[in-house]
Amino acid sequence: MGERAARTAAIEAITLAVAESGLEVERPREGSFLVTLPGTAKLKTLVWLEAGPHSLTLTSFFCRRPDENHAGFYLWLMGKNSGMYGMAFAADEVGDVYIRGRLPLAGVTPDEVDRLLGCVLTYSDENFNGALERGFASAIRKEWRWRAERGHDMRNLRAFAHLAPEDHTG
Repeated sequence: MGERAARTAAIEAITLAVAESGLEVERPREGSFLVTLPGTAKLKTLVWLEAGPHSLTLTSFFCRRPDENHAGFYLWLMGKNSGMYGMAFAADEVGDVYIRGRLPLAGVTPDEVDRLLGCVLTYSDENFNGALERGFASAIRKEWRWRAERGHDMRNLRAFAHLAPEDHTG
């Protein structure tokens, strides 16, 4: 199969997979898809799929550069990479973290696209709170204290109750 035919087939496979999933998708240009995945810990994960001349590239923003514990934060994430399918955590030049993957166009099928999107959602959602604990614990404690003192809603901080200042755990 020629490059053009392989790219066309990959675009058709992505289009079909996304349509069958019922996910929100934008098509900013030919061969590009911005898919929105609903999550639990991370409420929304955006995935950029780009069918290039030779491969499908997948990119999803995971979280910004940590405020603290940089070595522990990145080491923990890099330790996750060996168990990930078709993608890995990667940092950009400022330290923001992405989930990145690349697949040859010949391997792009609707089932494979569905599998990759499911993996992105799983890796993003299951690791989000752990990453926040490691890289943003001080900010979480500060936010907890601020909300507790003002009687604000704590629902989205409940996963971090073990980090709450002792005088504000109630």
